Amino acid sequence: MVMTWPMVKAEGVHKRFGRLEVLKGITLELQAGEVMCLLGPSGSGKSTFLRCINHLEKINAGRLSVDGELVGYRQVGEKLHELREGEVARKRAEIGMVFQHFNLFGHMTALENVTCAPIRVKKEPRERARARASELLGRVGLADKLEAYPAQLSGGQQQRVAIARALAMEPKLMLFDEPTSALDPELVGDVLEAMRQLARAGMTMLVVTHEMGFAREAADTVVFMDEGVVVEAGRPADVLASPRQERTRAFLSKVL
Repeated sequence: MVMTWPMVKAEGVHKRFGRLEVLKGITLELQAGEVMCLLGPSGSGKSTFLRCINHLEKINAGRLSVDGELVGYRQVGEKLHELREGEVARKRAEIGMVFQHFNLFGHMTALENVTCAPIRVKKEPRERARARASELLGRVGLADKLEAYPAQLSGGQQQRVAIARALAMEPKLMLFDEPTSALDPELVGDVLEAMRQLARAGMTMLVVTHEMGFAREAADTVVFMDEGVVVEAGRPADVLASPRQERTRAFLSKVL
């Protein structure tokens, strides 16, 4: 019998920063091979939830697991024991994350940015890492930019290098935190196309976005969050075209 479980499972996840409760009991599941888009106004907790998934933020209550394993903790009997930083880092390496800002190393070429982590973290042979990096940069439409430095690239090109860099670690899950929000409008399309190709290839993706067209086209599930709670979740056709909740309708009336 083959055991199956969600790639991401959140059960009553709470997160506080001091007195401010940012997540107020998030419960959701993302299946392997599916794309989930998180929508909602700024400050609704979307990015914080993403950061909790790879333990950049520690949750205060609830349970959060990736591929059947708790994030940041090991359960022994009834007790949870926090993992050491080295163990957390190993788990984090299995999750790719693409931020709003590209965070590329300015002194490295596109190829070097993509090969850096596989060589240093996974101890991949340099030639194998370079071959894979070339392939990944080609996949995101940058085959002719291998030797370009970040300063020589547009914002959209830099973000596609960041996507290739995340993919170079062969992650089981990709997290995108508003990957197009810092881009000029005419540069957004190429980044979204790279993400669509990933979705078509079966990559499990959790995407915080304001790009409603992408959510409608690429997502299996759309989740609308507001004030730290899940207001509504379902298929894109249902949530975006005929939302049940008044708060969802009010938000979509402003962005669609």
